[in-house]
Amino acid sequence: LLSIIAAVLKPQTGAVRVNGIDLQGLTGASADRFRADHIGMVFQQFNLLPFLSVLENVQLPCRFSSRRREQALAQGHSLSQEAIRLLQAMHLPVEFHSYRSAMQLSVGQQQRVAVARALMGRPSLVIADEPTSSLDADARSAFLELLFSELADSGASLLFVSHDTSLQSQFDRSLALADINTAAAVQPAPGRH
Repeated sequence: LLSIIAAVLKPQTGAVRVNGIDLQGLTGASADRFRADHIGMVFQQFNLLPFLSVLENVQLPCRFSSRRREQALAQGHSLSQEAIRLLQAMHLPVEFHSYRSAMQLSVGQQQRVAVARALMGRPSLVIADEPTSSLDADARSAFLELLFSELADSGASLLFVSHDTSLQSQFDRSLALADINTAAAVQPAPGRH
């Protein structure tokens, strides 16, 4: 489902619209451009590039999207300054910003780098796949507070996926996939399992 919403895969039937764009009509290149320009991703495993520094990882979306590059430059005097602002907003100490590899950081610190990268250049939609799964309750609350603050400041929407039902109260709206999945409600034909 997340891959369809992020224009990585196309649905077999039906239509998907994100930001008023019908994703079904996008070609490979236009889907890549749409994703680069409008979607920030926080992957479950963070997907930080080990051969890039922390700052380079955060600036990565601006290498693929001139729109996000322009948005980032509008926020700071340089891409580095905007990346540093986001890292500081995520409470990542300044001494970590120039680490040669983001892999030198703890899991929680890598998670904050991944969120800063997703927010870089003010995408209109941030998709977060289980971003709190490796955090304890205190760290999770602090992380969500920071994430919500940055999202409110940028005006981005958030699609947050989690198996942790205790997080539901943190959101204005929550849906259970089982409640909206009409395919799951279809009964198999008699004699088929």
